[in-house]
Amino acid sequence: MAASYAHFSLLFRPRQAFSPLFLACLALIAGSAVAQTTAQVAQASGSGSLREVVVSGSRSERAIEDVPASIDVITGEDLDPARVQDIRDLAREIPNMSVRRAAQRFNAVNGPNVGSNGREGNAGFNLRGLDGNRVLLTVDGIRVPRELTSGVFGSASFGRDYYDLGLISRVEIVRGASSALYGSDGLAGMVAMFTTEPRDLLKTGQTFGGRVGLKASSEDNGRGVGVTLVGAPSDTVQWLGSVQLGRSEALENMGENHALNSTRTAPNPQKDKSVSALGKVVLTPGGGQRHTLTLEHVDKTGEVEAYSGRSPTAAGTLDLDGTTDMQRTRLSWDGRFKLATPWADELRATVGYQQAESQEVARELRTAPAPTSRSRDVAYTEKLWQGVLQAEKTRALGADWSQKLVYGVDVSVSKMDNLVTGNGAPGYETYPLKRFPPTQETNSALFVQSEFASEHWSVIPALRYDRFDLKAESHPLYPLQPARLADSALSPKLGLIFRPAAELNLFANVAAGFKAPSALQLNNNFQNIPASYRTVPNPNLKPETSRTLELGARDKVGPVQWEAAVFSGRYKDFIDELVPIGGTAGNPADPLTYQAVNRGQVRLSGFELKAKFALGAATDLRLAYGQTKGKDTRLGVPLNSVNPARLVLGVDHRIGDWRLGASLAHTAKKSMSDINTTAPNIANQFAPPSYTTLDLRASWQVTRSTRLSAALHNVTDRKFWEWGNVVGVAANSPVLDAYTAPGRAISVALVTDF
Repeated sequence: MAASYAHFSLLFRPRQAFSPLFLACLALIAGSAVAQTTAQVAQASGSGSLREVVVSGSRSERAIEDVPASIDVITGEDLDPARVQDIRDLAREIPNMSVRRAAQRFNAVNGPNVGSNGREGNAGFNLRGLDGNRVLLTVDGIRVPRELTSGVFGSASFGRDYYDLGLISRVEIVRGASSALYGSDGLAGMVAMFTTEPRDLLKTGQTFGGRVGLKASSEDNGRGVGVTLVGAPSDTVQWLGSVQLGRSEALENMGENHALNSTRTAPNPQKDKSVSALGKVVLTPGGGQRHTLTLEHVDKTGEVEAYSGRSPTAAGTLDLDGTTDMQRTRLSWDGRFKLATPWADELRATVGYQQAESQEVARELRTAPAPTSRSRDVAYTEKLWQGVLQAEKTRALGADWSQKLVYGVDVSVSKMDNLVTGNGAPGYETYPLKRFPPTQETNSALFVQSEFASEHWSVIPALRYDRFDLKAESHPLYPLQPARLADSALSPKLGLIFRPAAELNLFANVAAGFKAPSALQLNNNFQNIPASYRTVPNPNLKPETSRTLELGARDKVGPVQWEAAVFSGRYKDFIDELVPIGGTAGNPADPLTYQAVNRGQVRLSGFELKAKFALGAATDLRLAYGQTKGKDTRLGVPLNSVNPARLVLGVDHRIGDWRLGASLAHTAKKSMSDINTTAPNIANQFAPPSYTTLDLRASWQVTRSTRLSAALHNVTDRKFWEWGNVVGVAANSPVLDAYTAPGRAISVALVTDF
């Protein structure tokens, strides 16, 4: 693998426009402009069976077999609310995928030096060893707000769980760089979610219907109810309205110390609420037109009594509590037009406006020093306008080849802001203040993908040019001169599929990716002049970039269906946010100065395997395995965002109206040789041992329209720690059990359609 990757790395370099990969993609795409156009279209695959269709891998509908990348689709019964209560459950059986959810242990002022204080909840997705804003997230094609975590925000930490899965009917997980089609943030891949459509619930000839669902889980004492109504008053109009309500408490763990102070290992008391709504109107006036107007609102609030932040003695912190509020509202229009022109068969236009607001408050009562009561109130807002115009054209190239061209323009404008208020501010600063100035980020892009397909081959070049501009405004609450950053990125991608037999597909792709700097990275503000340290903006930041290679195969031989992939990637210019660049601690005339800088260089490689074996008409065996290795090549140390290898074995069996299943998951230990213990990490980092868990599930189709389902997780009540939740936790921590995963838990759901 190392030798092949060394050869691959010469194919192209990030930010080098005229690389060999760029020229190859450009030549293939340009050649299509002079190709002969006819009315006949050659078929890319000889298989006439019904195949899973995905959108995210190519910006248009394709069978998975026709996409040269690893993709997982979660839909139908795999989204049963008994099995999938939140986004953590989406990753249970997906190779090289996880969701971090650390224990809520924080204080009123300071954020963690390493790891997480848990206030972000379900923080977001980790794909193949990369997480945070390096994974692109979308809902109905509209970008999900960014993660915002930094020690300068104190205990506040804003994750990306702006979802209610009760509104979601389909999830597509694409691995590997996706910038050639979707632009910034897709270094590791993307997770695309799609909300429920009226046609998902309307039966043939039905003009009114709906779904009612109830769910409960003992993991967090969660319970929820959802009602979705759909209608079709005419042949040209469909509508949908959905409301989802949820209540839950703290996520359970295996801690047994219920003390009301910092020695506590049991979860802190917590109360969470969620209210979500979705409205859709779908118009099909004829002439090949389809218009979808969507209004979505998700509101999540939480309260936590942080006993773990109290001092175990009579002095220090006497009381600590926190509240969170996360809202996202989206209004979007998606229009599709069938055309019969030389330049397009179909035109698609999407326009969306989204507003996200997050607020986290921490309040503390202490004995000394004065003031004895202090609080921090941190708010983050992100407003987004996004518009995409995309055309598709399919045509024949002679008798044996066809071409499908997808091209368009993608424009977005984001306005980001923050505010820190409270009382009891430290002596070196005054509230209110801003950690970064109000910033407008404008992205404009042109993209094109051209698929050349025959019975046995598909060659798929893609190219995207992005121009981004972060324009920060001066503001009286931001004391520094804000920096502005404008740059561009050229992202080529080349995919190849070879079909030597009817069901066998061999695929490969090489791709470039990038992630633009964030507003906080550009203009981080923290000033402690009495202690002689500060942060300053960096107008010279560059985008993080990647180049990745993936080789894979898919096949179906009799009752066996399998897919395997190996991947390798190099990532350059990773941004470290707080790097000392000069000055001296303790010298007010020349204070120690920190800045966000490009310096990280990372290499990731790994392997994935998925298989399904049909023992008969009623029984399937499943296997999934994922393994990733990561290294910071500049420092010569492991990459701590990489999870241990995981193997999942499963069985599904159908008996009449019953569906039964079991999953056995084994996660390898985290070896100390795979952990970076250099500063700012801790030298005695806890390395979780290996663990194996067993999950059981059952579903009973009570009537044709009503289903009762249940899932029993961690049947053996195994005590274990997930690596992503303990990064920054010492091996000798007296509260190590506070970071354990939930023990045995049951979830149930009742869903009825009408």
